[in-house]
Amino acid sequence: MSVFQLHPQLQQDCFILGKFELCQVLLVNDSQFPWFILVPRRANIREIYQLTNEDQIMLIQESSYLAKELAAIFSADKLNVAAIGNVVPQLHLHHVVRYQTDKAWSAPIWGKFAAVPYTEQQLKQLFAQLTPLTLLQ
Repeated sequence: MSVFQLHPQLQQDCFILGKFELCQVLLVNDSQFPWFILVPRRANIREIYQLTNEDQIMLIQESSYLAKELAAIFSADKLNVAAIGNVVPQLHLHHVVRYQTDKAWSAPIWGKFAAVPYTEQQLKQLFAQLTPLTLLQ
């Protein structure tokens, strides 16, 4: 039986914030957008349909919880949720807070701009904003 390992590209591009019951919760190191990723902690999974029925339900519940909290915390105009996986084959769900004033509105953000890493001060402020995410372990 294989053991879950976070894909190296996600390790490189993200900060690990914690975990929910099923998913690891990541923050993409790009200060242009509040951008989070859920990764089910299951080995060798590329698609949602490959999860067990129970894990599929848990993934949707965790995704919905995260989306609702992010929309409230960041006063989002829209929340983009997507499982693309063309570059990183490991199943992961993007949760991107969008504003009508953001530089990519109304187009998708994927691959549009080079990442602008967070400063230490921006990360401190962001982590303080995320305290309502009480399900994080």
